[in-house]
Amino acid sequence: FFFFFFTTIAFPYEEEEQEELHVHGSSAFASPALTRTNNACDRTLYPAPWQLRSDQLTVLINGFAQTRLSLLRHIALVYSASSLVHSVFVLWANTSTHWSALRTVDFLSSGAPIFVVKQDTSSLNGRFLPRSYVKTRAVLICDDDIAIELNALGFAFQVWKENEGRIVGFFPRSHEYQISKQSWIYTVHPDRYSVMLTKLMILATEFLYLYSCDMPEGVAEYIDEVNNCEDIAMNFLVSNKSGQGPLLVDGRPRDWGDTRNSEPELSGNSLSSRSEHMKARGDCITKFHKLWGSMPLRYSYSKATEGVQDQVQCQKSGSLVPCNQHTVDD
Repeated sequence: FFFFFFTTIAFPYEEEEQEELHVHGSSAFASPALTRTNNACDRTLYPAPWQLRSDQLTVLINGFAQTRLSLLRHIALVYSASSLVHSVFVLWANTSTHWSALRTVDFLSSGAPIFVVKQDTSSLNGRFLPRSYVKTRAVLICDDDIAIELNALGFAFQVWKENEGRIVGFFPRSHEYQISKQSWIYTVHPDRYSVMLTKLMILATEFLYLYSCDMPEGVAEYIDEVNNCEDIAMNFLVSNKSGQGPLLVDGRPRDWGDTRNSEPELSGNSLSSRSEHMKARGDCITKFHKLWGSMPLRYSYSKATEGVQDQVQCQKSGSLVPCNQHTVDD
């Protein structure tokens, strides 16, 4: 079992003192001090693309609510059990949480090491910072209230490897234009989607760098102002680079933060539980459209599914049924 604490790696980078911590009898070390610099966009801080592993991914879990710490511990443990996971990093963004509260959480690993990164800021942009300790070509971005079966994770990762320029995920949303109000709205459409939520998404590690270093001026500042929409901005960025929309994967992720759950202690503090949430998200799309100077979001209409079944129907015993379905007359 492995358990490590990392001190914050901020944007811009700041030098941190190294210290040794002892948590439940296990040695845990602070992250190595970084060269003091005000330029997190310095490519030399990060591994070169050819140095990144393509057979595994890095899990970046955004943590905030102390009420979810036990759930977060379980989710991190599950991810660590997958042979596809290189490492798990809990990005703790609640700056009011004292280290002592995190030290009481016994993060145990079933394989891949688990690290805790205590961030200096609660900015949502922080979950997309480029990170020198990411050693894989792909990262899995997820919230601290989302769980998925490992076989579904494996399938999603395989889909991503065949579509590395796109965001692959499980939570689709869409955008539409209101001609009467000359603005965009954020919605759920039954037949198409253009946004994949950060509840759980897989994307190329390179996009972390591009998000922090190659986005139109004003986007990150607006996200901090409204404390929302970092996922929409990432979808703008990726679709603008690839010319393609995200890709939905078939699966049944468990969402403890969904307001339709009966456990209000886990879902009550989520951003989506706020009134006017949908309008605020539409306002983000309208604002980003202006800042980008175009609308890069692209609609997708398909879903990747695991397994191919015969869809042909035949007449059997007076009924139209799948041809491979046996009846009493067979």
